[in-house]
Parts: sequence; structure tokens; C-alpha cells
Amino acid sequence: MKKKLILSVALLGACVNMSAQTLATDFKGSGYNNPISSNIFCADPTGLEYNGRLYVYGSNDHQEFVANGKKGNNTYGNIKSIVVFSTDDMVNWTFHGTIDTKKICAGWTPSAWYKGYGVSWAPSVTWRHNAETDEDEFFLYFCNSSHGVGVLKANSPVGPFKSPNKELMIHYDTPGANAQGTNANFDPGVTIDDNGVGWIAFGGLGPSTIMPEAARIVRLKPSMTEVDTTAVKIHAPYHFEANELNVIGGKYVYTYCSNWESRDGWNTYKSQHGITASAPGGGTMCYMVSDNPLDPDSWVYRDYYGPGVGGNNHSHLQKFQGNYYHLYHNHGDILLNAMKNAGEADQSAGDYRSICVNQTTVTESTATINRVTQNREGASQIKKLNPYEWQEAETMASCRGVGYEDYVNIKKNGRVSSLGNDASINMLVKMKAGSWINVRGVNYGTTGASQFTLRAKGTGKMELRNGTSDRTIIATIEFSSTSTDVEEQTFDIPEGKLKGEKSNLYLAVTEATDFYVDAWKFTDGAASGIQEVANGLQPTADSQRYDISGRKLSDAQQHRGITIEQYTDENGVKHYRKKF
Repeated sequence: MKKKLILSVALLGACVNMSAQTLATDFKGSGYNNPISSNIFCADPTGLEYNGRLYVYGSNDHQEFVANGKKGNNTYGNIKSIVVFSTDDMVNWTFHGTIDTKKICAGWTPSAWYKGYGVSWAPSVTWRHNAETDEDEFFLYFCNSSHGVGVLKANSPVGPFKSPNKELMIHYDTPGANAQGTNANFDPGVTIDDNGVGWIAFGGLGPSTIMPEAARIVRLKPSMTEVDTTAVKIHAPYHFEANELNVIGGKYVYTYCSNWESRDGWNTYKSQHGITASAPGGGTMCYMVSDNPLDPDSWVYRDYYGPGVGGNNHSHLQKFQGNYYHLYHNHGDILLNAMKNAGEADQSAGDYRSICVNQTTVTESTATINRVTQNREGASQIKKLNPYEWQEAETMASCRGVGYEDYVNIKKNGRVSSLGNDASINMLVKMKAGSWINVRGVNYGTTGASQFTLRAKGTGKMELRNGTSDRTIIATIEFSSTSTDVEEQTFDIPEGKLKGEKSNLYLAVTEATDFYVDAWKFTDGAASGIQEVANGLQPTADSQRYDISGRKLSDAQQHRGITIEQYTDENGVKHYRKKF
């Protein structure tokens, strides 16, 4: 059921300052863009670009955090799902839920050395368009502890994923995988080269020496779900773990985390191998380059590019919208410490990690990666958020006190589980009194907003707030619904209070009863921006529709929620816009 109501806001005459009703502390830190999530611990990032969005996947440390009662050290044994986020501006991130690997891989066949599915760590992801089937295919690889590498397949970035195999794709019986006898078959890194051939690197935890010989690479069959060759070594100095692959300027680029062995032998080693770089520090991200991946002697050590993070390091180099980004995790010194100070995590909690991102520079012609500066400021916003397009409630730069739930789960049994949902197009944000959502870099245009529309269910009183430090109340709305379905209600707001570019918008809830927020948007005082085509150019007939999760929709498909229309204008430029 969809009901649209136009309601008057409780106008406040003069805007009220927030001194009497200060928002709960921002765990992420007001004005900082790292980590990408202020309420979900996640690690070992990987990513892909698809339909104008960057999708980032990570190990679900938060699952371990909750299982441990928000206390104690992260032992990684309860990580049995993978989190999914996406963004189109590098600052405001949409949480899509989790990929339940435990459920998907429950039927894997055990063997003498392999006891079946256990955990899912360190994902790596890629995608391609299959010309034969005319479908986009997404491949997600992860390690089942040190036992080996599994693969999942889907037709959208968030699934639903399925296991095409009845066991791990790479394990101790894979030719070349365990030739050294010390190799842990984990931390996969996948790429598809310019010829459409898939490659995957893996391995780690070899002896702590200058040359552990624990890194491997293997070519994949055209299916991308089976190995096609014997795995060969990559002679990676000080190799520890965290393998990833890229193709840059026609060259294969392998990245990994270095170990903490003494660097005393480095000068001799680099002289023997013609290396000019200085020794990498312990736990830094290093890279090597090759023209022929299956020739172990072709791999040339270049340098380290990512600084250490105080523990195990794992990063992914991702090109998005023409820029290169360094995705990495820290070890909770930002988010976890803030939670401890607020009493929302036990003082004994440790090593719950958070995904961060900073921009870096890559010279593609030489496949050279510049050193990365990692900081709390994070990546710069590459486009302003358009408040006149529908925005999913789970899109945010920061938040406090919110949970997530799949709409289908609520309709069935009312179960609420912040991280127990499959990645889904049906995600809602559960908001309680005192919770808030923050989006950043909002452009209201010269006319400014005149109305605010909220899609939600339940009852809630919400304040729209603006600003960085004072967080001034612009308007207060009261949403009330007795329906079991999501409803749409529209509210007038004070004229001229939201115009031009603003750094922050807060949706702060002061009262709530079973209040679930689906999406929101403003209405331009002059006209609804959602109806306008970018630059005034009309779309051609080849436009396609996708849901917010990246699934392609046919014209006949019924769909609940926001869709993304991809179209090419009359000048041949590709555009994307959100619609309901």
C-alpha cells in the first residue's frame, strides 16, 4: 500500500539552536569521512565499480563483535558472512546488508582434510558481462580460514549469491597450492585481464623470513569457478598475507601485506635482484609487477605503497570514476574507542576493525603506485548529494543508534536483527528515540527545498537539522501510520531554510514506536528535480532500469523501492538517475 499525504510541519518560527538537545556523540567523528561506517565493524576490503557506483565488500567483524557480547578480542571464528556497502560520491555510503556464506555453503562436501564450511574471511570480487548469455556476472571469492578459497556467483553486485561448486575451489589438493608444505590457502585476490582471462592469487603465513615462498597465483577457467593451471609461486619478499590483483596499463599488479621479519638482509637481496626500493616496514602493503603471471621469475618487486596499520593489514586498490582509491582497514582505534567511551562496548574489546578509504595516485603507463596517506579525513566527495532524488535511509555518512531490517522479515514475524539479513533491496532502517542519520555535501540549489517526503512505517517524531557544529533544527515532522506496509507522507518545511550547498543534513528521531524508515527526499521550491534530465538532454531508447542493489529490471517487472535509470544522452554521454 502506498499513501501520499501532505502535512504541515510544526513550524518553529525562528530556528532553534541545539544547545538544549545535543545529538548523541558521533562515533566516527563529526566532519571525518573515515571509517566508511560509524556503526558496523568490517575489514579486509575489496571492491568493484558497476553502473556508476562503487561496491565495497568486507569481512563481517561486527558479527564477531555481537557474538562476543561486545567484549574480548576478535578471534575471527564467528565471521560467517560478508558485508556490502556502496557509494557514488565516496562520502555517503549505502549499507546493503550481508551475504550469508554459512547458509549458502552449508552443503559443501567435506574431505579428509577439509571439514566443510567454517568461516568467510577476506573477500575478493570481480564482474564481467557474459556476451553469450547477455547477462552481467559477479564472482565473490573468500577464504574458509586457512583451508582454501571458495567462490560464489550472482547476477547483481549484492546477489542473491549461490555456490556453483560443492566444495572449495582451491584447497590443499589443488596442484601447486601446497607445494612448500607451509602455505595457508587463503586471502584470495582476483582480477580479469584485458583479454577476459581470470586470475587469482592466494596464500600466506609462510615462515617469517625474507622469502617465505607462500604466495601463489593460478589462472582460472572461463567459468571463473575452477582453476585452469597448476598454481605457481610469486617470489614476494617478506610476504605475509592479504593478496590482491589488478591489471594496470596492461601489466599485472600483485599487492600483499609484508611480515615483521628483520630487514637486515634487504640490501643484499635487493642488490641480487636489481631492486632500488628501500626495505618495506612491517605490516606495510607492497606491490609487484609482471607481464607473464605464470612465470615466477617475471614478478618484479617495486616498493611498498600503503603504511602499516598496527596489526594485520589488508587493502585493495580500486579505480572509480577515473580516480584510484586505497581501501584498507584499521584496528578500531577510531570507532571502537569511541564506543568504549560511550559505554556501548566493553573496555576489554579489541581488534574489531573498520574499513577506511583514501585517494592515491597511480601512473598507469608504468603501473606505479604512489605512497598513500591514511587519515581520518578520508576521500573527498566527488559529487554533491541531490536531495531531490530519492535517497535510501541506509545511505549515510554517519549515524547513531540505528539498526537494519529486511522488510520481508518484518512482515513475516517482526524479527529485528541488525546484521542478520541477506543483502537485499528491501532494507529498512530501524530508528528509536535518540537515533539519527547524517548525510553530507547536500546541494539544495538556488531556490531551496519547500517540502520533505518520508517513506516509513510506524510512528516517529523527526527533526531535520542542518549544520556542522550547531546542528540547527530546521523543522520537526511527525510521521504516523497504522499500516503494516510502508507509507509515503509529505510535509511542508520553512521556506528558504534549506538552499544552496550545505555540509550536513541530520534526520534525528526524538520519539519512535516501531519506526522503520525506507527512503526520503525533498521537493525543490521551483520544481521537482527528480523529473529533470541531466543537462536538459533527452535519454535515448537504450535506457536500462536497475534496482538500488544493481539488479537489472525488465519493463514488465514490478518493483518496490528506488530504481536507477541508466541512459545515454543525445551526445553519447552516460547518465544515472534515481526514481521510485
